Amino acid sequence: MTTICDDPDEFAEDQLAGWLALYADRVRGVTGGVVTLPTADTAPQVAVVIGGGSGHYPAFSGLVGPGLATGAVVGNVFTSPSAAQVYSVARAADQGRGVVLCFGNYAGDTMNFGIAAERLRAAGVDTRIVVVTDDVASADEVDRRRGIAGDFAVVKAMGAAAAAGASLDEVERVGRHANDRTRTIGVAFSGCTLPGADEPLFTVPHGHLGLGLGIHGEPGIRDVPLVPARQLAHLLVDRLLAERPADAPAGGRVAPVLNGLGDTKYEELFVLWGRIAPLLEQAGLAVVEPEVGELVTSLDMGGCSLTLQWLDDDLERLWCADAYAPAYRKVAAPVTALVPTAAGTECVADATVVPDASRASRQAADTVRVVVAATERLLREQEHELGRIDAVAGDGDHGRGMVKGIGAARRAVDGTDATAGVAFLLGRAGEAWAAEAGGTSGVLWGAALEAFGAAIGDDADEVTASLVVDAARAFADAVVQLGRAQRGDKTLLDALLPFVDALDAAVRSGVLPEAWTAAAEVARLEATATAALSPRVGRARPLAAKSVGTPDAGAVSMGMVLTRVGEVLTARRDTTNTTITTTTTTTGGVHA
Repeated sequence: MTTICDDPDEFAEDQLAGWLALYADRVRGVTGGVVTLPTADTAPQVAVVIGGGSGHYPAFSGLVGPGLATGAVVGNVFTSPSAAQVYSVARAADQGRGVVLCFGNYAGDTMNFGIAAERLRAAGVDTRIVVVTDDVASADEVDRRRGIAGDFAVVKAMGAAAAAGASLDEVERVGRHANDRTRTIGVAFSGCTLPGADEPLFTVPHGHLGLGLGIHGEPGIRDVPLVPARQLAHLLVDRLLAERPADAPAGGRVAPVLNGLGDTKYEELFVLWGRIAPLLEQAGLAVVEPEVGELVTSLDMGGCSLTLQWLDDDLERLWCADAYAPAYRKVAAPVTALVPTAAGTECVADATVVPDASRASRQAADTVRVVVAATERLLREQEHELGRIDAVAGDGDHGRGMVKGIGAARRAVDGTDATAGVAFLLGRAGEAWAAEAGGTSGVLWGAALEAFGAAIGDDADEVTASLVVDAARAFADAVVQLGRAQRGDKTLLDALLPFVDALDAAVRSGVLPEAWTAAAEVARLEATATAALSPRVGRARPLAAKSVGTPDAGAVSMGMVLTRVGEVLTARRDTTNTTITTTTTTTGGVHA
């Protein structure tokens, strides 16, 4: 388990700070991650920016350096970085020749890197995206597969191409071609444990191994009996040979990566490689400069993965090219050739001006402040339970992500002037949630909070119950549009959409606190009912069978939050004489 830490919530930030102190002679920290120092007397090159959650070292920061990545975006543990972090690192890494963003195929990464790419293009930075889809166990359709240790092989090709002076078009082409030629299969012997947790995210039955694990701690697609190294080698090699890319010759040359996942160490990997190499030779494959060690880990997970990249002349040249990074050195380039960083290179944001707001909007903002504080207490209490639910078929980070998000929202709300209206206040809270939490839920909650506030506005003469219903529907619409899911997909929408419909119906015959509380109970029941559903989107989809019987963590947290909001509205109505008078026909007065 992860033993050395102070505050588990700050583990990702603390480990990165220590790492930066260790490698300050070759990289520099920027908001959201790290970039390599420039090499003296070298022409500008295309920037290759990689990234994902912490917990996978050497991926991703350890692969930043000449011949590899130009920069790495560092998210929370097992959580995609936010769009703001990706944008910051990409701007710092850009050398004027464009940027390629590269990441594994996960919903949160796809969403956040995609949003950042749009912002970069709008700022005049030509930006391309290469998504890694090497995990053969995660889906039958190649474009739906997740990215695991094949990330390294794809980044190695792009980094070498960029170092050789290739154009942005060429680096992007190389990355896509490398991904098309890369396949990975992994096995787990034991689960990994998040910082601060007492139990692993999942367990493997005694005497078994989990086949097809993901690097976020997702369980394998099935458990099979534990086998000796010779049989394990056959299991890995045979599966990859069956997945040979259509355009690759039956024989030919391959670049193998035998990767340890954190708790399975080098001597064991050496034993396994001694069994794998003859199998590749027997299959008619020539092995080119194999890598055996830890390149893409999963905290303290016991397990390993085998990656094969089928080479052609170009890919072989790039695979064999020099590279020098903190965690990977093909040839030791002298550190003295690196140019020290200049202090104070990042821009400081302009001070934010709080717009004028009506009295009704400011009073609604006061209610929001109470709601945010109460919700933070709730989510901190429920963090481990939400993580437990999420770990059944996911990566177990939902509770941590929600705590990070609401904590950031609370700090944003507390730091906002008391004269702010509800739209401005929720806008700040949503931006902070998305920036700090990262992941899919971070983006969705952030955008939804902004949409809720915008629907009410800062200039409303009164905040009626019907206006709150409109805002709740705007909240839900933002989730639907950004998440591209629907009711029945086993997501938070299975609680949220019934809540909005129930709230709309209830406020027609009652006041808001009672209507909200009744609708929240509908959401809670619908969240519980998701246990019977099979996920159709998200990380749990490849493990649909394991998900059945357990409710969706996002739906459960949504039901919890909506219930807590109802409790706050009721309490404020009961303790004040003027705050809650919210029927659809109310005129005048103050509404929450």
